[in-house]
Amino acid sequence: MSAPTETDELQVWVDQDLCTGDGLCVQYAPEVFEFDIDGLAYVKDSGGELLQSPGVRTGVPERLRLEVIDAAKECPGDCIHVVRASDDVEVAGPDAD
Repeated sequence: MSAPTETDELQVWVDQDLCTGDGLCVQYAPEVFEFDIDGLAYVKDSGGELLQSPGVRTGVPERLRLEVIDAAKECPGDCIHVVRASDDVEVAGPDAD
C-alpha cells in the first residue's frame, strides 16, 4: 500500500459494531469524531452535524489528515476506516496493509 499523497482526498467512517467507546478518536480530532448518547463514536460532516447512519462517510479536512490517520491507527477497537476517495483504498484502519 502506498501512503496517501497530500493531494489525495480522504474519507473516514466508524464501524460502531466494533467501537469500544475509548474516545481516542475524539481526543485526536474532535472536529471529525464525536460520541453519541449510545457512548459510541460517529463522524461529523463539515458543518459539525453528527452522521449516524451505519457506514456513512465524511471527508477528512486537509488540516486534520494526520490526526484522523493517527486516530485510526491507535483505535483499540480497530473501527475507524480512512479511505482514499478516488479509489476506495483503505490507507489507515484495520484493512490497511
